[in-house]
Amino acid sequence: MTAYGIISSDLDPGSAIAPQLYLRLRDAIIRNRFAPGDRISESEIARACDVSRQPVREAFIKLAGEGLLAILPQRGTIITKISYTAVLDARFLREAIEADMVAILASAPDAGLIGDLRRQIAQQAAVVDSKDFIELDERFHRTLADAAGKRGTWRLIEGLKSQMDRVRFLSLGQFPLAKLIDQHAAVVDRIEAGDRPGANTAIRTHLREVLSDLPQIRAANPDFFDLPDGEIPEPVNAPIKEET
Repeated sequence: MTAYGIISSDLDPGSAIAPQLYLRLRDAIIRNRFAPGDRISESEIARACDVSRQPVREAFIKLAGEGLLAILPQRGTIITKISYTAVLDARFLREAIEADMVAILASAPDAGLIGDLRRQIAQQAAVVDSKDFIELDERFHRTLADAAGKRGTWRLIEGLKSQMDRVRFLSLGQFPLAKLIDQHAAVVDRIEAGDRPGANTAIRTHLREVLSDLPQIRAANPDFFDLPDGEIPEPVNAPIKEET
């Protein structure tokens, strides 16, 4: 099925169309079903989905706000390259936010939550396809946010990390699944033990692992990245300071 076919498939006419198109287009871009520089057409998507152009335009504007599309007057709409700097910024912000989330959870460990997270880790260990793991990984981190009472904050993170997610799908063949799953388990262990400093270290270690191969991924896919002028910045993996 073409990318347009995936976007148009099974839209719910009883729900607002623009949010559905936004989510489907965003997923297609993040999964690299469109390559940077590809042009996408508001009118063609509207025709494929049998909807007016207005909801497509609304979806495009939101995606442009996330840096996934560039709407160029008189030239059309194109898929942007991955912003290398935005990837590093997103990792930095996500690390700080999720470190606070797990500290909240470790302050008052909940047996029900721990059980749920352990079951999720067992599901992660059973997957063989890295794409399936990414979906389970999203669920794991979203569960942490929900349990910490930070559902709104997680929605903010989702908007920030779109470029980061594009990198993850570029690196599917290099995913160290066993290591990432072990790191999830370490986060849960520290939460269950009520160990705030340990939970802080565990989540930061995990999130840094996700982009540990960023320079190699960029080198293997140079056409996908929008690089800053001058020297290419490397992921900053400064020593993790445990809270006291």
